[in-house]
Amino acid sequence: MTTQLNSPLRRELKIEGEPYTLTIASDGLKLVPKGRRKGYELAWKSFVTGEAALATALNASLEQGRELERRRRATAPGGKRK
Repeated sequence: MTTQLNSPLRRELKIEGEPYTLTIASDGLKLVPKGRRKGYELAWKSFVTGEAALATALNASLEQGRELERRRRATAPGGKRK
């Protein structure tokens, strides 16, 4: 039998040596650098429907496009930026 999540559950963890606070609540989860208020939030609905994975893939694709554009500009003939 599982326990219902009636109130937020907070845990501290370290990511690459930096402390973060993970809050698991009935509406989703939130990961925040310790001592801060703003961080990363993910609603359970976005997680279940795949919107979170889609957003991650889109951001990765956009960043890859930006990196390719930076490389193209850096290797442009004459070293001039367009």
